[in-house]
Amino acid sequence: MGTTPAATASRWLALAVLCAGQLMIILDQNIVNVALPAVQTDLGFTATNLVWIVNAYVIPFGGLLLLAGRLGDLLGRKQVFITGLTLFTVASLFCGLATGQEMLIVARFVQGVGGAITSAGILGMIVTLFTEPKETAKAIGAFSFASAGGGAIGPLVGGILTDSVDWSWIFYINIPIGIVVVALALRTLQTERGPGLGSSADFLGAVLVTAGLMLLVYTIVGIEKEGWASTHTLGYAALAVVLLVGFLIRESKAASPLLPLRLFRSSNVSGANLIQLLMIGAMFGFLYFGTLYLQRVLGYDPLQTGLGFIPVAVAIAGVSLGLSAKLITKFGARAVLITGLVLIGLGFVLFAQLPVDGTYLANFLPANLLLGVGFGAAMPALMMLGLSGATPEDSGVISGLFNTSQQIGGAVGLALLNTFATAESGANPTPAALTAGYNLAFTIAIGFIAAGLVLAVIMLKAAPAAQGAGQEGDAKTDTPAAPAVL
Repeated sequence: MGTTPAATASRWLALAVLCAGQLMIILDQNIVNVALPAVQTDLGFTATNLVWIVNAYVIPFGGLLLLAGRLGDLLGRKQVFITGLTLFTVASLFCGLATGQEMLIVARFVQGVGGAITSAGILGMIVTLFTEPKETAKAIGAFSFASAGGGAIGPLVGGILTDSVDWSWIFYINIPIGIVVVALALRTLQTERGPGLGSSADFLGAVLVTAGLMLLVYTIVGIEKEGWASTHTLGYAALAVVLLVGFLIRESKAASPLLPLRLFRSSNVSGANLIQLLMIGAMFGFLYFGTLYLQRVLGYDPLQTGLGFIPVAVAIAGVSLGLSAKLITKFGARAVLITGLVLIGLGFVLFAQLPVDGTYLANFLPANLLLGVGFGAAMPALMMLGLSGATPEDSGVISGLFNTSQQIGGAVGLALLNTFATAESGANPTPAALTAGYNLAFTIAIGFIAAGLVLAVIMLKAAPAAQGAGQEGDAKTDTPAAPAVL
């Protein structure tokens, strides 16, 4: 294409800016878990309400990703990226300043909105910046590393800040980073002019799906207090179903739907998203209850807890960025996914047997490593299968759908697991009662993974060879030419 060295350097600097934005968003999803007990003590959260510190961020993030990606197409991805990052940074300030539960939850919700707006268009910008196949692969690898890096250092950074200063600094740290990234984005990212909003953005669809999913999680969280058959539970559940059905009806009739329903005719798209809902729901439970077990049962401080999660994060990053591509090329994405799910399931079997007098090396670390290796293998394979049949005009929305199902699976799965765990532990739990609750949550997570395995066997098909773009697909494998998005 004949680009000058200066232009090449500018593109890689722009990539660094985009990856820094992605790192911020992923870091914030993982940094909070370690600080939850400290936040609970300072602001008086109950065990049931504590989950809303996580879900208040995840629900708007997941619900708005599809709309945010569409807004980037219509208004220009640079403008949307900077707007989202600015909103995220300002919301981080208010999270740190929070003196009550309501203020923190509202600020976390706004953070989630900013996170969705920031991250939705990053991959699209990267693909636009790097069109040569070899460069594209390197750029996607950098993006994947940023995502994995956020997961790896989140618990550790959260532990260091909570232990050495206080929990509010897990949010304050975003402010200087956000300011620098916004300033660099203004200078390095290419300005795009989209066609404008007009009537193309499906705002009604976004409102329906976000409201429906938020209400669904609220209903699940309230089951432990209100009961399964209470008027409260049944009424709000019915309203959530009405909103989500309304979203499906809207998408079937909208001229430019937020989520074209025809995509679900592909068993790979449908199956991969369902499996991801179950797998991510289980993994969110691992991070949440694993943190609480280390701190409340084994007596770890926040820094020790953060260090305790480093092995799983390193295993995920190492396998997903290095080994998984070779395994998928040799054995096929479907076989690698099934193997990864089996390893994750075995990890949860060990977690479901955690004793009240356990030790990190004997009881926690082996399961930690099984989940890390299994997830690192399963996630890239799952995304390759889900994206394998995508046409150029569908690849963006399918990628957005994967992001959405990931976030919603985490929120709904964690809410469900937390409901059963707190019900099992009781109102004034001892370490033994807490352990029993965590073990029940991990046992239910085994069921999530088992259901994912069944879906993988009956729904997923070998991905077809790549068609045209990029590299040549190998007809003997189910590996598509399109790069995996982590």
